Amino acid sequence: MAYTPKDNTGSLFRNEQKKNEKSPDYTGSIMIDGSEKRLSAWLKEGKKGKYLSLQISDPMPRQKRDEDMPF
Repeated sequence: MAYTPKDNTGSLFRNEQKKNEKSPDYTGSIMIDGSEKRLSAWLKEGKKGKYLSLQISDPMPRQKRDEDMPF
C-alpha cells in the first residue's frame, strides 16, 4: 500500500544532488488542500542564529526512468 500524505502535512529530505550553491539544502513535498506541492528549504544563518528559509512551488514533472528511454 502506497503512503498517502494527510492534508496540511509534508516531509523534507536532505538534497544529496545539489547542483550549485543556490540549490535547496532540503527538498520534499507537502499536501495543501488536497493538492501536492514541492517544498524546498535552505539552511541559513542570521542575527538570531540558524534558520530554514522555505519555498512552496508546483511539483516538478517526473522524469522518465532509464528503461523508458528509447536509446
